[in-house]
Amino acid sequence: MSIHVAIIGAYGSAGSAVASELVDEPNIELSLIDDGDPGGGLCILQGCMPSKELLSAAAHRYQVRHDDRLTDGIPEVDLGVTVAEKDDRTLGWAKHRRNQIHEWAEHDDVEFYDESARFVDDRTLSVGGKTIDPDYIVVATGSQVNIPDIAGIEEVNYMTSSDVLDANEFSDSGIVLGFGYVGLEMAPYLVEAGDMDITVVEHDDRPLDEADPEFGDEILEIYREDFDIDIITNAQEERINKTETGVELLLSTPDGQKTVTGDELFCFTGRQANIKHLGLEAANIDLDGAWVKQTMQARDNDSIYVVGDANEHEPILHVAKEQGQTAAKNILNDVHGEPLEPYTNIHHHIVFSGLGIYPFARVGDTPTTAKAAGHDVVVATRQASDDGIFKSKNVPKGLARLVVDRTDGTILGYQGLHYHADTMAKTAQVLVELGLDVREVPDRAYHPTLPELLDGLFREAATKMSE
Repeated sequence: MSIHVAIIGAYGSAGSAVASELVDEPNIELSLIDDGDPGGGLCILQGCMPSKELLSAAAHRYQVRHDDRLTDGIPEVDLGVTVAEKDDRTLGWAKHRRNQIHEWAEHDDVEFYDESARFVDDRTLSVGGKTIDPDYIVVATGSQVNIPDIAGIEEVNYMTSSDVLDANEFSDSGIVLGFGYVGLEMAPYLVEAGDMDITVVEHDDRPLDEADPEFGDEILEIYREDFDIDIITNAQEERINKTETGVELLLSTPDGQKTVTGDELFCFTGRQANIKHLGLEAANIDLDGAWVKQTMQARDNDSIYVVGDANEHEPILHVAKEQGQTAAKNILNDVHGEPLEPYTNIHHHIVFSGLGIYPFARVGDTPTTAKAAGHDVVVATRQASDDGIFKSKNVPKGLARLVVDRTDGTILGYQGLHYHADTMAKTAQVLVELGLDVREVPDRAYHPTLPELLDGLFREAATKMSE
């Protein structure tokens, strides 16, 4: 007997991951549904891939501007060329994704719908002018920009990260709302490539909630000193007004009300699940609370799986893919009467802060989360400036931290905010996921290389264990 699985959002990272797991399975019939134009998924078209194209151009200018060994002035970023090259490459990557989906659709038991989908009831979808009744439905519709509920915001123009990715010119000044992942990446780009004076509104003492406070404080210092960004901390937006030249933002701060002005307003205020158009209420699904289980099933309907940004568990690309794989495996487990497996993962995030010159990476636990899990911990911390190679490469700022279980030496977590922290995260992932003993990790630096920083952390942690 054939089992019919419908995937809404087949072009995206999560949806295509589900399809790749099921397409060659015997007795599985697939309906791949996506009306995206041009199609290819958020990350490819409007997310992490195109943003790195732009950040890299601005990073080159930053490095020239901060290197006294270079002369003949500071170059300008040609936004037209940068955006055109970004479009060419990202459209190429998106085409590759589309081609894969369309190639699968050539299979006898796979059909592709270039249509939107909506629930008719708990097992029926309306797709274009057709009704289908799959045995399982996977919702992988990604996310959309979240615009904050601030008085007056509907009366002013604003730019989102998608708008910034396509912009060929910028005004002289701007106000940034949102200092999470997107704001941390986009604010320095606006300064370096757009030559803008930027004011950022931060609700808390510092950005980067998932990190130890020292890392957020280091970002504040880098952004203020290296990019000349005005960051107002512990501030809450009260109202936005339109002015003759731009916008005026009224803030509430511990020191009283404050007013800031700018030519442009940028909303980097996170994303929300792109599910309102699906009619999930027809499937009797209540969206309040934790409505998607760790098995990736909807709490109120075990035949509906929700993966990637659509479930709002952890809107990160690699997580979306892994959740898609988990959903596909659990569908097969359910078909075969086997137990379903929950999706679990070790924390693994990278933020391309400081134009990717000073990226932040976290793998596994911080000291706080490790202690909360019952570990007696050893913590080793190094400043990037402790290793001369960072100074030699003219990127002396930042720090790194290793968390180790004092009892058995197991490496529990790593945080890094420094040059090439993103690439060192892979080494940290291997160490953490294999549960290696810090005393058994080879301390062998290939001098002079940046991972000497890791060797220093290994040595310090091992020494502290023996004290």
